Amino acid sequence: MDTEIIAIYCLCDDLLKTMHHVQDRQCQMSDAEVMTTAIVAVRCFGGNIEWARALLQQGYIPTMLSRSRLNRRLHRVKKYFLTLFARLAEHWKALNSESLYVIDTFPVAACDQYRILRMRLYQGEAPRGYTASKRRYFYGLKIHLLVTVQGQPVEFFLTPGSCADVTGLQWFDFELPEGAEIYADKAYNDYRVEDELADLGIYLLPLRKKNSKRPHPPWLTAWISMHRKVVETAGSLIQRAMPKSIHAVTAAGFEMKVVLFVLGLSLHHLLG
Repeated sequence: MDTEIIAIYCLCDDLLKTMHHVQDRQCQMSDAEVMTTAIVAVRCFGGNIEWARALLQQGYIPTMLSRSRLNRRLHRVKKYFLTLFARLAEHWKALNSESLYVIDTFPVAACDQYRILRMRLYQGEAPRGYTASKRRYFYGLKIHLLVTVQGQPVEFFLTPGSCADVTGLQWFDFELPEGAEIYADKAYNDYRVEDELADLGIYLLPLRKKNSKRPHPPWLTAWISMHRKVVETAGSLIQRAMPKSIHAVTAAGFEMKVVLFVLGLSLHHLLG
């Protein structure tokens, strides 16, 4: 654990230095240490910031802030978590010589069904989604995730739970090298998006429905099905790291923790 904590701090500190980040000299705790605390909480304690505080102030960060002050600092540096994810994503793309990628979505429930009426983070029907594989509804967010065939995440974003997979497909940047292939399940059949990506040299290959006007040959269907297991494993790793319920007081805090869990998956591949 000592090696991992030091490696996480070095990553955060080097990132801020390359960005020429400047903070107030009166800050007792650096922004790199604030970022390290949040990442250690996700990597080791299921997102529990208080447990990470208790560990790190025992020799690692002696100037640890109080709970409330640390929470405010976390919201000030949350944009740098996305920057760190983007830097790691570029690293994974460079290593992915085959240029093969897989896409899928995963639900993140903000509360149980019987607590919806008392839910304060989100309201209305937009967060209510349906997971076909589990045949159950959930209330919260969806993680739209793009990974390499090795399972390293290279792009993601969050939407309300009711957002359809094919709708989220239009919001991906797809900043991939020419000739890249993207495998997906049947929910991503959109011929218009496929044609637009093909014009850019990127090939979206979802599994076809029975009534599809562009059926795949059997060998290609088997090839796509085999590689789709990679993104399902990535989603399982994210959900396994999450607690049964993510504690948050605001929607922004909830979403920040979800982002940290996706970043934790990228660091899992980097640090082992």
